[in-house]
Amino acid sequence: MLFEVKLQDAYESCRRLTAEYSKTFYLASLLFPPEKRRAIWAIYAWCRRTDELVDGLGATADLGDLSRWEERLQKIFAGATEDAYDVALADAVQNFPLEPQPFMDMIEGMRMDLKQDRYETFEDLHTYCYRVAGTVGLMVCAVMGAAPEDPVVREQAIALGIAKQLTNILRDVGEDARRGRVYLPLEDLRKFDYSEADLFNCVNDERWAALMEYEIARTDEYYHQAQKGISALIADARWPVWASLIMYRKILDKVRQNGYQNFVQRAYVPRTEKLLLLPVAWAKAKT
Repeated sequence: MLFEVKLQDAYESCRRLTAEYSKTFYLASLLFPPEKRRAIWAIYAWCRRTDELVDGLGATADLGDLSRWEERLQKIFAGATEDAYDVALADAVQNFPLEPQPFMDMIEGMRMDLKQDRYETFEDLHTYCYRVAGTVGLMVCAVMGAAPEDPVVREQAIALGIAKQLTNILRDVGEDARRGRVYLPLEDLRKFDYSEADLFNCVNDERWAALMEYEIARTDEYYHQAQKGISALIADARWPVWASLIMYRKILDKVRQNGYQNFVQRAYVPRTEKLLLLPVAWAKAKT
């Protein structure tokens, strides 16, 4: 089936969705040249819709639905489309050397969300983070003009995706807990003598502060790892990637500034502050 829609309108749908649900990602995307910017919106829209199947408000998707979504993805890569978002992604596939595997890996991450709501070790969580976020880095590599098979670029792309997902986990602790989910590794909770009951009761004490600092430090390691590969990107990709990294990393500072009250207070970076970070990112991109 070929869904009839003007290509410009299809990309506009992706732009609006990106702007609504990820203000940081959207702001960074505006720093890319127009053709790359549109492709990144199409990729984000697909990722967002994939996530909404499992994690959206009132989501009822099961494993069968994800299998059908995977089949639909394969059709998009073959040029068959069912809605405007599909049209935009199919066009991006035509214009850039996108590979289907990272997209399929993300769907596998959604399957993990259906099957489990706890992660015993960080190694387990790392696998999940790669599938739901590290894959995004690989998706956009081809759009940025980087070769995902280049080990330096691949490592940087995955590290940045994992850093962002770990940041999301720390930012959304309270929201996830209210849905019965604990993404913090259980081995980490035990390390600081902090229980699931403490988490569900929003206990913010010295144990929680120490646990948060431990998690922030580990997340920072991934941001530092990601930085090492930015210089390997082509020139027009360095500024937006630096901007995305710096702005997202700032969320960790907000978690700390909020007194680790991420049970009830969602850490975010105000738009004005994000704009002030753009010259910082520009300077780093030029060094």
